[in-house]
Amino acid sequence: VQLQASGGGLVQAGGSMRLSCAASGRTSSSYSMGWFRQAPGKEREFVGSINWSGGRVETSDSVKGRFTISRDNAKNTVYLQMNSLKPEDTAVYYCAAKVGGSSWSQTMYRYWGQGTQVTVSS
Repeated sequence: VQLQASGGGLVQAGGSMRLSCAASGRTSSSYSMGWFRQAPGKEREFVGSINWSGGRVETSDSVKGRFTISRDNAKNTVYLQMNSLKPEDTAVYYCAAKVGGSSWSQTMYRYWGQGTQVTVSS
């Protein structure tokens, strides 16, 4: 499975941005998807996840109420809608895929996209 993240860029604090993660290759399996981010000088952290059906969505406490995750299986694409962005949301955002149920643990994800930079200016 190959993952391509897109949609990053520069946005002012308080603004919104939507990231997309398109999957290609062996997409017939039931993959759960995760979003992670890594800020400069920090470890990569969990942002949120969504299971295959979209019926189970989890987000980290730091983005809860501001970020939402959705997916369109017909398009093999997962979205991360980010609202009320803060400068501390600045990071490289990665999407990842795993077979089976969703997880907050990045070690559970086998497939990773290349990352897309999100910069929030104050």
